[in-house]
Amino acid sequence: MSVFSNLILVLFFTCYVKSDTPWGDIAQSELDESLRITPNTNVAKNIILFLGDGMSISTVTASRILQGRQKGELGEANYLAFEKFPNSALIKTYCNDRTTPDSAATATAFLCGVKTNYHTLGVKDKAVLGNCSSQFGNEVESILDWFHADGRSTGIVSTSRITHATPGAGYAHVADRDWEGDSEMEGVTGGCKDVAYQLIKENTHIKVSVITQRVIKKSTNQSKQVLFGGGRYYFLKNTTDDPKYGAKNVDKQRRDGLDLIKEWQKEKRNRNLRASYAWNRQQLLNIDPVNTDVALGLFNDGHMNFELDRDNSSSGEPSISEMTQKAVQILRKNPKGFFLLVEGGRIDSAHHDNNAKRALYDTLAFEKAIRGALELVNDKNTLVLVTADHSQPLIIAGYASRHNSLFGYVDRVKTKHIPKEGVLWTTLLYGIGPGYDWGNRSNKTMEQLESKDYIQAAASPRDSSTHDGQDVAIYARGPMSHLFRGVHEQHYINYVMTYASCVGRHKNNCMSESRLTSAGSVNEKSLSLLVVITYMYVF
Repeated sequence: MSVFSNLILVLFFTCYVKSDTPWGDIAQSELDESLRITPNTNVAKNIILFLGDGMSISTVTASRILQGRQKGELGEANYLAFEKFPNSALIKTYCNDRTTPDSAATATAFLCGVKTNYHTLGVKDKAVLGNCSSQFGNEVESILDWFHADGRSTGIVSTSRITHATPGAGYAHVADRDWEGDSEMEGVTGGCKDVAYQLIKENTHIKVSVITQRVIKKSTNQSKQVLFGGGRYYFLKNTTDDPKYGAKNVDKQRRDGLDLIKEWQKEKRNRNLRASYAWNRQQLLNIDPVNTDVALGLFNDGHMNFELDRDNSSSGEPSISEMTQKAVQILRKNPKGFFLLVEGGRIDSAHHDNNAKRALYDTLAFEKAIRGALELVNDKNTLVLVTADHSQPLIIAGYASRHNSLFGYVDRVKTKHIPKEGVLWTTLLYGIGPGYDWGNRSNKTMEQLESKDYIQAAASPRDSSTHDGQDVAIYARGPMSHLFRGVHEQHYINYVMTYASCVGRHKNNCMSESRLTSAGSVNEKSLSLLVVITYMYVF
């Protein structure tokens, strides 16, 4: 039976089956959609990796419900945009030496393809936390390096400091992720450089090793590099004022006499590149992608604000969606393709504060950025991945009815389950963190519970919530996205990205016989399987 005949049968049986209940119609619709999925075995010209920092599965679920409620629905039946991607899997997030990881070790896994130690960044697991000399010789390259080497463009967008753990793994190598600026390296000896310095002074087409002065040749095609995020104070020298906050955080600013923003501008001028620098929303919006080769945007002196607190005026901060769309518009001019990392970094920050409302609204802002990017790329040649680096201990509990407020007290409570003192509990809770009440908890008004400043109760006390060791989800669409199924190690993400795009360790994969012949056989087998499944379902 030919592939075409198989497809006709699938369509016939799919149209024939009709359920007699609304719930059955929902399930049948999902089945029909799944039956139409065939693997995309094209080469990924572009890759966009969306990383929700701390975006646990419970965070995705709660955000889905919240978005549905905003639409006037009950919420649970809603889907976030990335939840409709055709492929998904679970990712194990542990690092080399700890069950529950931090963002530096996890970012090194998915950007560099190696498991490493807690709190270390862009280095192998032989590097020792806080030991400067141990990082030399243990540096690892990232997928950004491999895209550069292949003549493709790269970009990073983050609502955190651009020197923070997740962005930093794309370009820096440090034995302690806290070495973001030289102001954070007091007492450190051995010649190590801070993350901001590495980004501006060493992340160019020629990189010089500090210890050996060995010249490492890099690709010269970095003409469309985009960097958008926060963290100005690690770039400005401490004798100058921040353009918005003055001398508020001067103790964080550089002590080596360098203004790394001016150093970036100077280096781009010397290479005759059309460079744009922005520090507020209007300046970002004014960047003309057509006439811009490289762009640097630092929109806060520290982390960017939470979405619920963001100043949306021209002098305020751009949204993550605005930064992402501008980045894609600049990067996609490269005919060879691009890699873009987009981090929703403040989801994690809010969870650390046991502040569910800010976490969920930042997740929805992140989801909006994904929807905007999807409109600008072609899924035939662009692999889009959405995942988290680690989980957070957000809990959805208590048997609340579907009409109940997501942020309110659980409304279906039997009297025998209420403590004698009559203290109620909310639908959203945390396993650990500052929300622990030390036995002094009292009932709040609905106005207090719905406030963006409300801190959910936590089961165990800590100044800041820890990460969670649970698996996270990954959602995938585009070339080779079908390789995500089941449960995978976190650094497997990196291997799929390099395989799909034919860079780094898989540079020669695009011309391999197995790659060139796999598309037809996989699709025909898939269609044949679809026919069998549909036939069994009908008869």
